[in-house]
Amino acid sequence: MVCRVMTEKDMDVASRLYIEYYNTYEEGAWTEETVYRRIHQVWSREDSLCMMLEEDSEETTGETIGFVMGYFEQYDDIQAYDLVEIVIAHGYQGRGIGTRFMEMLEAKVREYGGSMIQLQAVNDAWHNCFYDKLGYKNCNNLVLKSKWLV
Repeated sequence: MVCRVMTEKDMDVASRLYIEYYNTYEEGAWTEETVYRRIHQVWSREDSLCMMLEEDSEETTGETIGFVMGYFEQYDDIQAYDLVEIVIAHGYQGRGIGTRFMEMLEAKVREYGGSMIQLQAVNDAWHNCFYDKLGYKNCNNLVLKSKWLV
């Protein structure tokens, strides 16, 4: 597997992966316009770090199989990386690829001076198992707040 920084040229590939996964397996209703906007918002943000994951085998050299996107946030005493999204193509899930990609991300975040990775995840058994095995813990000092305006 090859992990590299996402460029603007990668937006279409990332968008296709996003729509394919979320609309097929998560009952999403993403359109090309909405998913491109979501990815571009994170990618173009100051201090973003978005990466593409490509297969590197004899049969599929260069095939994009996933991406990750997020950005660094400066606090008074640390720099944190906010992980917004990790997407692995459905056909590649369950093989440890997401775990290896997260390990690559952690190394890159450390390289860029980050002290921690923080994220919001769906509160279900699958996500809890995935992040727990990587050492991620639930925060006890923060709570997600929301207010519907519709």
